[in-house]
Amino acid sequence: MALPVGQGDASDKPYFFLSYAHTPRNDPSDPDPDLWVAKLYNDLCAHILQMTTLPAGVRAGFMDRGMNVGEGWPESLAEALAHCRVFVPLYSPRYFRSQQCGKEWYAFSQRAVYHRSLHDRQISGIVPALWVPVAANDMPGPAEGLQFNHADFGEDYAAEGFYGLIKLSYLKHEYERAVYRLAQRIVQVVEDTKIAKGRHLDYHHVPSAFGPPGASRPLRVTVLACCDTEELPAGRSPTCYGPSPRDWNPYRPQSSRPLADHAADLARNLDYRVSVGVFEEELDRLLDPTPTAPGLLLLDRWALESAERREMLSRFGSEHRPWVSVLVPWNRADPESNGHEENLRRLADDALDPSRTDGTGGRFVRNNIPSLEVFSDDVPRAVGRAAKHYAAHAPAFPPRGPHSSRPRLRGPSAGAYGSDRSSPHGLHDDRGTTEPDKPEGQDDREP
Repeated sequence: MALPVGQGDASDKPYFFLSYAHTPRNDPSDPDPDLWVAKLYNDLCAHILQMTTLPAGVRAGFMDRGMNVGEGWPESLAEALAHCRVFVPLYSPRYFRSQQCGKEWYAFSQRAVYHRSLHDRQISGIVPALWVPVAANDMPGPAEGLQFNHADFGEDYAAEGFYGLIKLSYLKHEYERAVYRLAQRIVQVVEDTKIAKGRHLDYHHVPSAFGPPGASRPLRVTVLACCDTEELPAGRSPTCYGPSPRDWNPYRPQSSRPLADHAADLARNLDYRVSVGVFEEELDRLLDPTPTAPGLLLLDRWALESAERREMLSRFGSEHRPWVSVLVPWNRADPESNGHEENLRRLADDALDPSRTDGTGGRFVRNNIPSLEVFSDDVPRAVGRAAKHYAAHAPAFPPRGPHSSRPRLRGPSAGAYGSDRSSPHGLHDDRGTTEPDKPEGQDDREP
């Protein structure tokens, strides 16, 4: 799904990636409806060139409007998202309904999650801009969680957005000020964050960061692992462990952060509300045949040297429970792994019962995940599989009050009027994306 992390001098990266929802034309003969977005982009580039020492030939920004048919835009977008230093989402009501924009957001934001796991430093690299103001309760979780005061660029900008400042001639000076302030903020964030180059993701399979409209979706991450306060298995040192199983990190020294926290951040970037727990403490909930949320189980096979943990995992594995996906890291670069893989894999297989995994209706299990990069790619797929099965198995809660039949057009034999085709939990594919009904006026880059 991905190529290795890019190498080289950061000076060859565009300063920013402008992410925006393309406005569809009402008629093919109409003028380009995104003409004013292009003006904003060009004005930003001009200011940034003046504020920096960008060398000749290096683009100040990236905007996909300039690509022609047949240029292979997915590859170009993937490269720009892997190399840009700041991501500038242009907020509008259409933006957060666009799967394309959600893909762009996730592709960039996973770089920040990966950076945090390597360096134990939280960064964002996202500088939002207003095209048309959007109410906070209409934003998905990844956007709502950003700390940003749009009024810093001017009260009129916060009230009208760039589109209003451009179209209302008396606000021309406010437009110039807001563009200049945004360019300053982009340059400042570049200097403060120094985010590393990312990997060239397979752009067709990148999930969207935006879930369906409405309340954020719950997801539970559960860890079954050893901890350094117990007697560890023979041949296992405490290097990968901490006081709690939640501290387990099999990818040391490459990563300095607990794996569960890394997985939780990736899931939050898919617009899930995530909680993290320990397997032994969560067992009763996991064994409940009625699920309350999709889940991920992170399994440390070394923990199965304990007969008690094997018995608990066997109880979990004895039924399908496909709304919980299982991820099993195995760092082959860890010298302690040599000579133990076959025995520990057998213990895990016996407990999880392979006959109940994968296949139609079965639990998703990803074994032998060799690196943090591969783990990061596997999380969206595992979340998507769990969410899909959760939607199929979760109980339906009809509204309280007296039951009334739907209105009919032609009597009892006619079809119900206004039937709801959508699921209350959304429809997910295997990559963790959400596919709500397409709204009118969708992004014209999308099918």
